[in-house]
Amino acid sequence: MKQKESTGISRRRLLAMAGVSAGATLLGRQSLFAQERGTVPAMVNTAANAKDTSFGALKQIDAGTLNVGYAEAGPANGTAVVLLHGWPYDIYSYVDVTPLLAAAGYRVVVPYLRGYGTTSFLSGETVRNGQQSVVAVDIVALMDALKIQKAIIGGFDWGARTANIIAALWPERCKAMVSVSGYLIGSQEAGKIPLPPKAELQWWYQYYFATERGRAGYDKYRHDFSKLIWQLASPKWNFDDATFDRSAASFNNPDHVAIVIHNYRWRLGLAEGEPKYDDLEKRLAQSPVITVPTITLEGDANGAPHPDPSAYANKFSGKYAQRTIKGGIGHNLPQEAPEAFAKAVIDVDSY
Repeated sequence: MKQKESTGISRRRLLAMAGVSAGATLLGRQSLFAQERGTVPAMVNTAANAKDTSFGALKQIDAGTLNVGYAEAGPANGTAVVLLHGWPYDIYSYVDVTPLLAAAGYRVVVPYLRGYGTTSFLSGETVRNGQQSVVAVDIVALMDALKIQKAIIGGFDWGARTANIIAALWPERCKAMVSVSGYLIGSQEAGKIPLPPKAELQWWYQYYFATERGRAGYDKYRHDFSKLIWQLASPKWNFDDATFDRSAASFNNPDHVAIVIHNYRWRLGLAEGEPKYDDLEKRLAQSPVITVPTITLEGDANGAPHPDPSAYANKFSGKYAQRTIKGGIGHNLPQEAPEAFAKAVIDVDSY
C-alpha cells in the first residue's frame, strides 16, 4: 500500500515519539509532534554548527574483510537501527539523529563505511573495491558480527543505496527502511546510458574521477573538493568550518581515495568489480522491487543529482510513504533535519 503519509498512531509509536520529543528538548529543538502530510515543514538542525555535539567513544569490531569503526547508542536490547552515511560524508551526519532514537529506546549503530574514518581492511591483499554490492555485504557482515539479525536501516547517498540493496537482496535482515532520495540501486549497463546535458553536468565529478588527473586531484585536494561538494549539494545549509572539518578527518583514511575512485569508475564500467560479487550485481541489474516497509525522504533544496519521487514510487511494494522536507534542506538530510529523519525511523517501525 502506497501513501503520502500515515495517519494512524499506535500506542507504541506515541511512546516512542514521546521519548524522541524528550531527546529533542534536551538538544534545544522543536517537538516532533508537528503533523506531516506528504510535504513536511522544516525541522531544521538549529545546532548544525554546534561544537559540543558528538558521539561517545567509538567502537571497533572485525566484520567480514574489515575492522569496522562505529558509534553505538541506546539500550542493547532495543530494536536495532543501522544508519549509513554517503560520500563525502561520515558518521557525523547522524550525530543528532542518534540521541533522539536512543532516547526512544532504539539500539543505534552508525558505522564508517569502507574507506572512511577508523574502518580498515584486515588484509593488505584485499581489493580496494567500491562497487555497490560489496558495501552492502560489509553491512550484513557487521550485523552478523554484532549479532543483529534484523534492523531498521536508514541512509542517504551511498548509504541509501546500500540500504536499498540490503532490503532488496536480504529482506529478512531489514525490518524497515528510511531512504533519502528513494531508490538508488543501479548497474553498469544503466551507467552507460547518456543523460540530457543538464543532468550530465550534475555528475561532473564522476567524469573527473574517470581520469588519472581526477584521481590525483581528489587525493591532493580531498578536503577542499569535499567541502565544495557539501556546498553544492546543500546550497542553503550554513555549516561552519568546525562542522565540516570534523567529518573531513574521516577522509584521511589511507584507503579513502582508492574506494571513492573505484566506486565512480565502476559505475561507468571503467573499472571491473570482483567476480565473486557478479551474481549479486546481476540481481541488482534487474532493479528488484523492495518489499519491506519504507519511508523515502527528499530535501526541498537538494543540490545533488537525485531522481524525482514519482520515478521510483513503484519500486516499493510494501507499505510506503514519501516525504519532502521543506525549509532549505539539502542532500545531507539527516544532519540538516535530524528530527525529521528520526521521526521517519520511528514511524516506519510502526508500519
